[in-house]
Amino acid sequence: MKKFNINNLVRKNILELQPYISFRDNNEFENPIFLDANESPFGEFNRYPDSTQKKLKQTLSKVKNISPDQIALGNGSDELIDLIIKVFCEPKYDSILMMNPSFAMYGFYASINENRVVKLNLNENFEIDKDEFLNIIKENQLKIFFLCSPNNPTGNCIKDIEFYIKNFNGIVVVDEAYIEFSGKKSCIELLEKYPNLVVLQTFSKAWGMAGARVGIAYSSKEIIKLINTVKAPYNVNYLSLNKIIELISKQEIVKSNIENALNEIAWLKTEFENINCIKKVYPTDANFFLIEFENIEKVYEKLLEKEILTSKRSPQILNCIRINVGNREENIQLTQVLKRI
Repeated sequence: MKKFNINNLVRKNILELQPYISFRDNNEFENPIFLDANESPFGEFNRYPDSTQKKLKQTLSKVKNISPDQIALGNGSDELIDLIIKVFCEPKYDSILMMNPSFAMYGFYASINENRVVKLNLNENFEIDKDEFLNIIKENQLKIFFLCSPNNPTGNCIKDIEFYIKNFNGIVVVDEAYIEFSGKKSCIELLEKYPNLVVLQTFSKAWGMAGARVGIAYSSKEIIKLINTVKAPYNVNYLSLNKIIELISKQEIVKSNIENALNEIAWLKTEFENINCIKKVYPTDANFFLIEFENIEKVYEKLLEKEILTSKRSPQILNCIRINVGNREENIQLTQVLKRI
């Protein structure tokens, strides 16, 4: 990678943008009377949440061993993906790179921002071909590379991630939504080495808090400052912030939930070996399986008849359904239906 200068990548109007600053959240008071934000003086949740989210950032800082200034919070990782594109990609001009197949929202938010989406096709094992990667970045002017690992919907971790970070002359966003299930190290440990790196994580998967909608971006102080400049002032609500802080203090519960999920993955993998309609089960580092079926339409409809909802990936990935792990009762119902097909 060439010498990195963040100002060469950021949209000019974003560099000139003044962020919204809450006077209340950026000053300390002992016994304040809040008459500044047109809130109601009545009600259980009548006050706006902390726009800087400092308490949760400080808590995460201790857990991840990273400065609070290197943390941005979003209304789910989706908002952070959108914000990163808005910071770096000039509408109608810049392009992003994403793996194919991968999480569709990278391309979705780029398209909303009127940015071109370049797709890097994965090989038959859903890995990146390094030569193909090098050719694509040589032939295209690209601002952001979204790299999902473990990848959704394929389930596998991408090998040698550092190769792609150091060879991409732009921002590399490594989405680690499923990292807790993989047993792999987070790319957070690479942040000091690569100033072009952004790592996304979430409380929606392993932490079991999808309804709270809280995503996290870890990066350099410069990139985090830019994300915070363009975010909405109160983008994470009071209830979610406090529930997440409470959950972090009870990490043994989360560890237990992850262990239970991994046990169910192992149980399901064994069960799948004895189901005739299954043609192939792909290896997974996440909390879901990508499965190829002999007759995908029949399987999908039979599951739907029993109100078992799954994610059909065909025609993008031919004859495949993505099925995430449930609890034991749900997994038994799933396998019983599949065995009767």
